[in-house]
Amino acid sequence: MELKPSGSLKIDTFSMRIGDIEDVELDRLHALSLSVGWPHRAEDWQFVRESGQGLVALDEIGRVLGSAMWFAHGTDFATVGMVITSPRLQTLGAAQWLMKRVFDKVVGRDLRLNATRAARRLYLSLDFQPEKTVYQCQGIVRAQTTVGQENTRGEVRSLVENDIPAVIALDAAGFGVRRAALIEKLFAHSAGYGLFKGDKLNAFALCRPFGRGHVVGPVVAESDADAVAIVRPHVADHAGSFLRIDTHMDNGEFAAFLSHSGMPVFDTVLTMSLGKHLSDFGIDGAVAPVTYALASQTLG
Repeated sequence: MELKPSGSLKIDTFSMRIGDIEDVELDRLHALSLSVGWPHRAEDWQFVRESGQGLVALDEIGRVLGSAMWFAHGTDFATVGMVITSPRLQTLGAAQWLMKRVFDKVVGRDLRLNATRAARRLYLSLDFQPEKTVYQCQGIVRAQTTVGQENTRGEVRSLVENDIPAVIALDAAGFGVRRAALIEKLFAHSAGYGLFKGDKLNAFALCRPFGRGHVVGPVVAESDADAVAIVRPHVADHAGSFLRIDTHMDNGEFAAFLSHSGMPVFDTVLTMSLGKHLSDFGIDGAVAPVTYALASQTLG
């Protein structure tokens, strides 16, 4: 018979206990992410906390030493993110202990996460399987010339509230799972551009404040040219400012556009899954919605 994981963990000379992430002040969560060099602001923590559920590891006097969150979509799937342990605990089993508490909460769901290099060994030990590299592209952006816009197949315009159902449907086609609640929440915090052919939405890109500046994502399109067409206005809107985009695309017109716009590859993470693999990675030449950029590494 499998033993139920313990609700507390003895490490070195002190013990940790589990708490609900909702019960922790934002400044304490922010301090935790700062301790490992993550760029999240307190506002970014609030966004993810409102979008999912999570646990924290607390010591005897209530200090936050770790966190882990999950974001459920439907009854069968969830993404996992914001898995952080303070530097002093990273080699002492605290992250694995937290992840096993998460597993208790997501029984029966297929899982996906984006693993840093430091965390890959942990997730492999928990039977997550590698899928594809995510390229974290970022920098101070510069507006591109109009070269290439003649290849845009349709009209690019700002998205409005009436476009939300079409955005949700296109995101589901590109990501592989319907994320209606998350897309609605992202839409409320984002500026968006869509590529329309007649009345049909064929591509979209959202952009919101995050970290050092803004992040573009999700981006869903049928081709590199369409993806460039809907990201280009965001680059123009933020010219001279910090912009970030997380993408699985490492070559082709879209990747080249990001680099030329001032967003070279800064770092990489690895998408990993436990259970069913989603078929949301683009196939060269396929005319189907493809997720060109993640909402974020945490949200997928």
